[in-house]
Amino acid sequence: MEKILQANADDADVLAQLVNAAYRGDSGRQGWTTEADLIDGTRTDAELLQNIMATPGQMILKYVLDDQVQGCVELHVEGDKLYLGMLTVNPLMQNKGIGKKLLRAAEDVARQHSCKKIEMNVLTQRQELINWYVRHGYEVTNQRKPFAYNDPRLGQPKTKLEFVVLARQL
Repeated sequence: MEKILQANADDADVLAQLVNAAYRGDSGRQGWTTEADLIDGTRTDAELLQNIMATPGQMILKYVLDDQVQGCVELHVEGDKLYLGMLTVNPLMQNKGIGKKLLRAAEDVARQHSCKKIEMNVLTQRQELINWYVRHGYEVTNQRKPFAYNDPRLGQPKTKLEFVVLARQL
């Protein structure tokens, strides 16, 4: 049985393992969402995820299949805009529609909060991921942002990185 639920602090360890498996390290290479060739280290940790979930206007949705967390997405309501980040699917479960379901659930949350737009940052080097979002109704904007994370818990870039902002009007 599948369900999408709002995660809580008790989920932080499992979510951190899932996110790090999908984005960094060798396990992520089994899927197509890895950043392992771009950034060393971890993508997040349980403490950072707990802080997100404890902050008003922020949440993490989790996708649960047969009592196992297989995906998640981070959401921040910012006025009439929703920021979407860290969309994650277990590398062994990718290409089964889980990412699309989490994306639609995020859009539902945006509508519930009367958001008119969803925005996200995607590394410019991740063209296959940008293309996936475009196929699901997001547009590439002219806005760019530097990869300016100095927290070693978020990994160390192997090359100069930059984000492109993607957006979808609701």
